[in-house]
Amino acid sequence: MPRPVSERLVRGWPRSRAFKPAGIPLRELETVTLTLDELESVRLADLEGLYQEAAAVRMGVSRQTFGRIVDTARRKIADALVNGKAMEIDGGIVQMADTELNEYRIAVPTRNGMVDPHFGSCKGFTLFDVKDKAVVKEEFFPAPEGAGCKSAAASTLAKAGVRVMLAGGMGEGAVRVMASFGITPVRGVSGPVRAAAEAWAAGRLSDSGEVCSHDHEGHDCAHHS
Repeated sequence: MPRPVSERLVRGWPRSRAFKPAGIPLRELETVTLTLDELESVRLADLEGLYQEAAAVRMGVSRQTFGRIVDTARRKIADALVNGKAMEIDGGIVQMADTELNEYRIAVPTRNGMVDPHFGSCKGFTLFDVKDKAVVKEEFFPAPEGAGCKSAAASTLAKAGVRVMLAGGMGEGAVRVMASFGITPVRGVSGPVRAAAEAWAAGRLSDSGEVCSHDHEGHDCAHHS
């Protein structure tokens, strides 16, 4: 049985819900229907210029799901423009999101104010609250047991409201565990934690896919399960 589709967060209805080529009666045109979540994906990715990881968080979906939505939307728009079709905007499994629903929290493994490159053995995270593409609050969150895939870090951070994890390298096990708790991993991040958080909030960071493969004690490694 296929999994039910969860509601996607969208900002609201567009000002115009129908478009067509000039000079041709609508009754003579084939119509393409763009759903509200497809329109929202184009707004976030192409108008605001967000990377897919950041846009996915704003819509409350995984990066893979966002990628499928925006690819479908772009094909529909191209079809209407290239082939002279009308386009209407309607439908979709969506939830209208006010500003508050777009607030979320990110976590960054921290060592002396910098992104800790050893995710699995880090001793704490800096948590940042993001609102309207800006960092509005930060606090330190200790992780005395480390953050490897066998720790309770993912569960604890999820309960604290974290939806995004900015890190250097992460093992595949930790990536899977974070994702299972609704936390989007973004790897390949370095430098001061505040600067990393601000870059993410502004939509300037993307997941590098970098995987840790070291076998350090307490480290989060790709072969852990």
